[in-house]
Amino acid sequence: MKIPKKQKHYCPKCKKHVEMTVTQHKQKTRSSVHPISRGSTSRMRARGLRRGYGNYNKYSKPAISKFKRTGAKVSKKVALKYTCKDCSKSFSLGTASRAKKVELI
Repeated sequence: MKIPKKQKHYCPKCKKHVEMTVTQHKQKTRSSVHPISRGSTSRMRARGLRRGYGNYNKYSKPAISKFKRTGAKVSKKVALKYTCKDCSKSFSLGTASRAKKVELI
């Protein structure tokens, strides 16, 4: 997916439409955002949402068809960061559509 490096968007700080520079926002993984959240890795494993039943070597991994995440989405939604040219304030104005690879032109 090709996205232009400069786009015109509304800046809430300047309160007008300004040309903004577009950069790709680095998305963090679930575990780094909420490391000890209610749905942490250990809890997910207990609920059957993750692999493993203990230390039983190959038996601790169920068949791939039994995973709850089979058939999940292949690509992630791309988060874009817009930086205003006038006030140099940055905004995350939503996400772009799903794409495996994003190229800023």
